[in-house]
Amino acid sequence: MDPLLEYKLLATRRHLLGGMAGGIGGIAMRELLGAGAAAPVGPADPMAARQPQLPAKAKRMIVIHLTGSPPHLDMYDHKPELVKRDGEDCPADTIAGKKFAFTTGTPKLLGSPRKWVRCGESGMELSDAIPHLHRVADKLCLVRSMVTDQFNHAPGELMVYTGSPRGGRPSLGSWVTYGLGTENADLPGFVVLISSGTQPNAGTGSFGSGFLPSVYQGVQCRSKGDPVLYVSDPPGMDRAMRRRSLDAVRDLNEIQARELGNPETVTRIAQYELAYRMQTSVPAVMDISKEPAHVLQAYGARPGSPSLANNCLLARRLVEQGVRFVHLFDWGWDFHGTSPDQGIRDGLTKKAATFDKPAAALIEDLDRRGLLDDTLVLCTGEFGRTPFREGRTAGSAILGRDHYPDCYSIWMAGGGVKAGYVHGASDDLGFTVAADKVHIHDLQATILHLLGFDHTRLTYRFQGRDFRLTDVHGEVVKGLLT
Repeated sequence: MDPLLEYKLLATRRHLLGGMAGGIGGIAMRELLGAGAAAPVGPADPMAARQPQLPAKAKRMIVIHLTGSPPHLDMYDHKPELVKRDGEDCPADTIAGKKFAFTTGTPKLLGSPRKWVRCGESGMELSDAIPHLHRVADKLCLVRSMVTDQFNHAPGELMVYTGSPRGGRPSLGSWVTYGLGTENADLPGFVVLISSGTQPNAGTGSFGSGFLPSVYQGVQCRSKGDPVLYVSDPPGMDRAMRRRSLDAVRDLNEIQARELGNPETVTRIAQYELAYRMQTSVPAVMDISKEPAHVLQAYGARPGSPSLANNCLLARRLVEQGVRFVHLFDWGWDFHGTSPDQGIRDGLTKKAATFDKPAAALIEDLDRRGLLDDTLVLCTGEFGRTPFREGRTAGSAILGRDHYPDCYSIWMAGGGVKAGYVHGASDDLGFTVAADKVHIHDLQATILHLLGFDHTRLTYRFQGRDFRLTDVHGEVVKGLLT
C-alpha cells in the first residue's frame, strides 16, 4: 500500500482533534505574545532574514574559541601576590573539597613568569605573550570574573556553546541563525573554520543544530582544497544537469512538505538550493589571494594555509558578505606543562604568536571597514587554568596549569560592549571571583541581548517543552553594555 495513503487511513478523529487543538492554540498564543515573540520559521525559506525581538546592537558575530583553554593568569589577569608566593603550598581553604582533572594532594602556587604592560588609554594590563593585542586594548571588553560548571574539555565546550554539558542541544550559532536568518542567500548563515588540524573537543556538537531543523547547523568550510566537502558536481554531471536534477528533487520534496508538513523536508529543499548556489559563491569569498599584500601581512595570512591567521581574515570576508555567525576553533591551548609546547614560558610564546597577531588585525580591520560597531567578537576557552602547578608536572622544569572552572577571563569587542573596559575581578591569588561574577549562562543571555533577543523568549518546542540556550538560568550583564 502507498505509505501516504496508509497514513491517512490510520489517522483517527483523536489525531484530527489533537492536531486542530495544537494549531488553534499555537495561533492564539502567537496573537497573545505578539508577532515578534518568537523567531518564526517560514515554510518557504527557513533562512530568510528576520527582525530580532528587541533593538539590537550587533547584527552578526565572530567567535574565536581557543580549544583547550588558554592560561588566563599568564595572558589577561595579573596577580602580583601570586608571583610573590610562587612555590608555596596552596592555602587549604582554596582547594578544600574540590576535584581537579590531574591534580591531587596539596599543589604549589604558580606565579606567572610573564611580564605585564598597561596598555592604551584604558591602562588595561595584558601580558607580553600577546603584544599585538596591546594595540587594541582600548577596543577590548575584558571579563575577569567568568565562571562555568565544568572542568573537562568536551562538557565544558558544550556548556559554553549549547548551555548544557550533554550533547543534543542546539549551539549558539544555530540559535542565532534560527532567530535572525541570513543576510546573504548564497552563503551559509553559520560558518565554521577550524585551524591547527584538530576538531573541537566536543566535535560537531559544538556547532550542531541539536533538535532545531538541521538547516541551522554550522557549515564547516576549509581554507585549503574545496571550501566545502561534497558540494562540487560529481564526475559526469555539468551545471545544467545539476540544475535539472535539483528541480526534480525539489518538486518531489515540495509535494511531501505539503502532505506531511515535516520541517526537515523544508530544510532539505533549502539545503539543496543553498549547496547549488554555494558552488560559485563560496569559492569566491574563501579566496584570500585577492586581498592586498598589506592586509595579508597584517593578519600573517598565507593563501592555502589552514591557519588561524587565514581563518581570522576569512571571518572578516564572510561577515562582510552577510554571513550571520562565524565560529573559529583553534586547537592547542591545553597548557598542562607535560611537553615543551604546553609550557607557559616558551610554549605559550610560540602558540600565542599564531593567535595574537591575527586577532588584533581582525579587530582593526573590522573597525577600519565600519563593521566593528555592529559585529560582536568573542574570544574564549571552555574554562580557565589553575593558580597552582599541575600535579603531574610539579617537579618538571616546564611550567603548566590544570583545568579550572571557578574563575577565568575572556574578552569581547564591538557589537555594543564597552570598549577599553575590565569587568569583574578575581581574588589576590586568582582562586575565586571577588567582584561581579559572570556565569556562562549570563554571558549567553548577554550575547543574545546584544543580538536583539530576550533569551527567555528565543525558544523552540521539543518533546513537549520549550527549550532555550540558557535553559532556566542566566541574566543579562548590563555592566558589559554600552
